[in-house]
Amino acid sequence: MEKTRVAIIDLGTNTFNLLITEVDNNSYRILTESKYPVKLGEGGIHKATITSEAMKRGVEALTSHLIAISEYQVESIFCFATSAIRSATNGADFVRRVKQELGLTIRVIPGDEEAQTIFDGVKQVVPLANYYTLIMDIGGGSVEFIIANKNGIAWKESYNVGVARLLEQFTPSDPITSDQVKSIEKHLSSKLESLLNAVKQFPIFKVVGSSGSFDTLAAIIANQEFPLLDLSKITTFKIHEPFLKDIHQTLITNTADVRRVIPGMDRDRVDNIVPASIIVQWVLGKIKHQEVWQCSFALKEGAILQIINSEL
Repeated sequence: MEKTRVAIIDLGTNTFNLLITEVDNNSYRILTESKYPVKLGEGGIHKATITSEAMKRGVEALTSHLIAISEYQVESIFCFATSAIRSATNGADFVRRVKQELGLTIRVIPGDEEAQTIFDGVKQVVPLANYYTLIMDIGGGSVEFIIANKNGIAWKESYNVGVARLLEQFTPSDPITSDQVKSIEKHLSSKLESLLNAVKQFPIFKVVGSSGSFDTLAAIIANQEFPLLDLSKITTFKIHEPFLKDIHQTLITNTADVRRVIPGMDRDRVDNIVPASIIVQWVLGKIKHQEVWQCSFALKEGAILQIINSEL
């Protein structure tokens, strides 16, 4: 591929993420990246719909990203929609509206392809060896799990247990009660049974959390453990589990006002971080492993790699 500037927009359930790159032959350079909170699933994800207010926020987010794209003389824009849009009965209406109002073509990808693309992002910065690594991407609408080693993907699955879905389904109090935590854990046990079967077949050494919720947990830990560390300058970060457990207790026993001022907290994830932490603790408690890592690369970086390899 000749030298060109390419933008990726990942239309997630909670956030629309933008990545602008310069692609040259078989490599790329990140020029800038940004995110815009949309909460596309708010008020409708449990009813498989996108509310008119959420659609408006989505169009506003894309309009904002287009301004940034215009400043970088981007030649190609690729938009990928995931769980909220793919599972909504009116998801196609949003896709049409964006095409009519902004001229953007949105590609709605199935969960299996989402998992593959996340893996293609993570593998760029996480070394894969003979042992098996479990990659976990906690989104608003879905959670993707990928088991892989140096030979590639051994197993992958996308589950509709994202944090926005859990909030809408269980409507937890603030702070969440122990009974509500148990209800969510019971729900995860029923929905993720095939994951537990998979890890029996492919024993896990390393767990890697990618994307927003895990980035926030890592940022909170980094603020406590390494206050001078700038996570935006690195792509992977080893997490010490005792810190993760301590933070989990802090998140589930305090109100949103207290969570909001925790150093490292993403203000847009004050509510979502509670079910995200429950998912993380459930996974780490159920699956034997040796290490836990955070990875900042995920779907949009994987999409760029696929574009370079002409898979899109």
